Amino acid sequence: MIYKSAFGFPAWNFRRAFEEFDRMRRQMDRFTSGLEPWGGEYSQKAGVFPALNLTEDDHNYYIRAELPGVVSDDLDIQATGKNLSISGVRKILPEAEGARYHRREREAGKFSRVFTLPGVIAAEKIKATLSNGVLTITIPKAEESKPRKISIN
Repeated sequence: MIYKSAFGFPAWNFRRAFEEFDRMRRQMDRFTSGLEPWGGEYSQKAGVFPALNLTEDDHNYYIRAELPGVVSDDLDIQATGKNLSISGVRKILPEAEGARYHRREREAGKFSRVFTLPGVIAAEKIKATLSNGVLTITIPKAEESKPRKISIN
């Protein structure tokens, strides 16, 4: 009898408790859906831009980044120690006055990617080319980070 009055047994169930958590989660999702992490006109809304691949062979690291519509004058590449940064601005021509969007996935704005390379690099020998919207950066490894063949006597 005491158990029934204190806990509402048998009407009380676990599902009702978790429904309240789901309701709170939905409210928080609605609240945060309009917020942009960096705010303003130049925030990147989804994904990581630019998408890139980092590969290596015995002598070099290679970075290939997709940068459609970006010209070389709008890019800045810097190397310090083991770090490399790629930053720039992607510009998109404005639409006609009064245009209505049915889908908007392309964004303009500033971007920046900074990452650490696996080994020591020779920063003074880095070469970069931009062709057909693909930036290719060749980063030579420093002599101390290249593999050496050791002969056995």
